[in-house]
Amino acid sequence: MEEIIRVKFRGRGKSYSFAANGITARPGDKLVVETSKGMELGECVEGNTTVEDSAVVAPLRPVLRAATADDLRVEEINRGREKEAFGICQEKIKEHGLEMKLVDVECSFEGNKILFFFTADGRVDFRELVKDLAGVFRTRIELRQIGVRDEAKMLGGLGICGRPFCCHQFLDEFQPVSTKMAKTQSMSLNPVKISGTCGRLMCCLRYEQEAYEDLVKHVPKNGAFVQTEDGYGNVTLVNLLRQSVKVKLDGTGDPVFHTYGVDEIAEIPGGRPPEGEPLPDILSTRPRPKKKEEELPPEDPWAMPAMVPEFPAAEEAPAPEAPARSRRRHRSKSKSGGQAAAAHAEKGEKAEKGEKTEKSARSGGEGNKPQRKNPPRPVLQGPNAPGGGHPTGKKNNNRHRRNGKPRPRPEGESKPGKADS
Repeated sequence: MEEIIRVKFRGRGKSYSFAANGITARPGDKLVVETSKGMELGECVEGNTTVEDSAVVAPLRPVLRAATADDLRVEEINRGREKEAFGICQEKIKEHGLEMKLVDVECSFEGNKILFFFTADGRVDFRELVKDLAGVFRTRIELRQIGVRDEAKMLGGLGICGRPFCCHQFLDEFQPVSTKMAKTQSMSLNPVKISGTCGRLMCCLRYEQEAYEDLVKHVPKNGAFVQTEDGYGNVTLVNLLRQSVKVKLDGTGDPVFHTYGVDEIAEIPGGRPPEGEPLPDILSTRPRPKKKEEELPPEDPWAMPAMVPEFPAAEEAPAPEAPARSRRRHRSKSKSGGQAAAAHAEKGEKAEKGEKTEKSARSGGEGNKPQRKNPPRPVLQGPNAPGGGHPTGKKNNNRHRRNGKPRPRPEGESKPGKADS
């Protein structure tokens, strides 16, 4: 067993293990440790921990001491030198006309080396640049080309989720990410949506990849032919997280879509069978899962009792009945649109039958007296009947007029229409 302390440099994602060497540290403490490049000042991210020897990467270098006030002052001086070196290097790059982008500068804790990090599309011949920088700083100069992911890790920033970059915050190493992961997770293949600030695929696509791969095994693919409780159909939409699918049921009418859980459907192996062959019944042979009964929440023993007693609501006394006359007026005034239309239609039927309404009776001056019905008029027949046998005697009255004078009637013949009255 080995006692170790994990240390991070410059607040970047990757942390390294060092032998405790009898020193007790807590997260946030500044420590001076021994590295392959010499002494460095780092920050403790995990205190004294005991691990097995197989879990430690050899060689395990020791922690020298806890940082003192002089160590912190040296670190502050080195930060000032880094800012100065950054500006000078940028001017030298412009003078030499090199196609490279300077990212960061690091000065060693002992001050014997300055390291410049840059990005470029291809290889860059920076030999003359190194000579100029060595003549200015009078120390060892090293230029190192890095990728765009390492650039984002060094500079840091906020991702599209609103949180700091994972690579800058806690990721130790970059793991490969492919477009297949985005397809498995049903994400849009738009490069703008699945790419990070660095321009590469987001590292977080790998976090849930194993979970999605396990869910895909239990859900039919889009377009699969399945059997449901309502019949057969094809899958049109898959929701992996909710373990549900949308199925378009077979039919000749309008398309019908239903949503089912994975346990409520059965995928037909081999897809839809050819015409004429019977459809296999798989759903009936498979045991159905038991539905969980809804359990009532247990009573809270610490719930506060009601301070005001609940009394039964008093029955309301019936309102006194209004006089019949007032009720009639109220009903006539409060008739709805449908009742008014029914009343209007009833009046129209009475008018067609010859019955006068109250309004027409008042206009005639007869009051509310019942009106007599006229007896049917007799039909006069025969050659001497006026109108030539016409029932009303009005059609052919003009035939008997000569020179504008009516034909003289024999005595005893009544004028047409007078007998009716």
